[in-house]
Amino acid sequence: MNDRHERPTTGARVGHGLGRVLAHGVWATKVLGAHHVPAHGPVLLAANHTGVVDGPVLVGASPRPAHMLIKQEMFAGPIGAVLRTVDQIAVDRDNPRAALAAALEVLKRGAVVGIFPEGSRGRGDASDSRAGITWLALNGRAPVVPVAILGTRRTGQGVNHLPRLRQRLVVAFGEPVVVERAVGVPGRQAMAEANDRLRDALALHVAATVTATGIPLPTDDPLNAV
Repeated sequence: MNDRHERPTTGARVGHGLGRVLAHGVWATKVLGAHHVPAHGPVLLAANHTGVVDGPVLVGASPRPAHMLIKQEMFAGPIGAVLRTVDQIAVDRDNPRAALAAALEVLKRGAVVGIFPEGSRGRGDASDSRAGITWLALNGRAPVVPVAILGTRRTGQGVNHLPRLRQRLVVAFGEPVVVERAVGVPGRQAMAEANDRLRDALALHVAATVTATGIPLPTDDPLNAV
């Protein structure tokens, strides 16, 4: 697995630079545990999701250029042009197969894919996880690094809220989790067991980061936040 060396695209490298400007210039992002991200080979970054800037902040905090899976509705207008230029991956949430295939090709190149297993912005406690990340981990033979992103949305703020200039944010990378399909285990069972393991790993990492940093997750229903 580790003999596949990273070959990020030019767009991903540009996106990494832009993300660093946002994470460390526009906002004051503290990065913890970056050494947990393997220096070479395919990697999945699995992050909790509370606010609209989680994606660019994660890209900027990552020690390696990353291709984020982002809902295709974001690929419109000027923002969409930027996302396409920096080689991010559009996801049709009703039919994600094309996005998963594109992400798998990134992993096969030995590069980094970022994904929000919860699927949409919410409380960010990782209480739910969609199967896409598990499919990528098993088929891309990629370790999964749980990532806690805190501070991008507070209680009472809407999911499209932009943090104020130089607001304190935290991006904490946890120890990689490796999932494999054991010999003789049916595919459906392997997927379910691996998905539970990844969900629990992310939830525990997020909770531990909240405790360590003192930055809470939002407690309200994001659909009712303004």
